[in-house]
Amino acid sequence: MVQILQVIVVLFALFAISRAFLRFKDKKISGKEFAFWLILWMAAIVVILLPSTSFFFANLLGIQRGADFVVYISIILLFYMVFRLYVKIDSVEREITMLVRQIAVREGKKRK
Repeated sequence: MVQILQVIVVLFALFAISRAFLRFKDKKISGKEFAFWLILWMAAIVVILLPSTSFFFANLLGIQRGADFVVYISIILLFYMVFRLYVKIDSVEREITMLVRQIAVREGKKRK
């Protein structure tokens, strides 16, 4: 029997998939990024509607409970996403620094 929490999570996952699709359609994310989000949210839907799948994968990895498997995977994904954000922020900071230096050099030449 489907519970209210399952319905809410599935609706949220479908909403997230639609947002990812719109970002892909607007070319704000790549095909790989869209595939990542699609797989992630589809997996969430499967685990929510068929909880036995988390037990299956947990047992494959020697984990006792399916919920523990979901928590471990979630933490790993969060660490990965934090790493990606760190790399992106570092890249943006470097670009900003380079642009500010170029602008400062131009402004300095204009004042001479």
